[in-house]
Amino acid sequence: MKLYVGNLDREVTKENLQEAFQTFGELGEVTVIRDRSNNVSKGFGFVELLKKEEAEAAIAALHGKEFMGRSMDVNEARPKTESSSRGGGRRRY
Repeated sequence: MKLYVGNLDREVTKENLQEAFQTFGELGEVTVIRDRSNNVSKGFGFVELLKKEEAEAAIAALHGKEFMGRSMDVNEARPKTESSSRGGGRRRY
């Protein structure tokens, strides 16, 4: 089960998230989302726990808890939606 982890300090690393969540079970992919232009964290990431029960326990234990000076937002991740337009271009009238 993939979890969204938000309201993270900009200094949080993948390794920090792994440490915080590994006590709940076997981890899959762990990522901290970074800005493409300057490689600075955007303040959120994703953690995958392989068993649903372990993911639910992590949500119950960590949502709202302080982590590196901020109150974490931990929820089940929503599926990524496809954007109808990738944007970036100018409209011409």
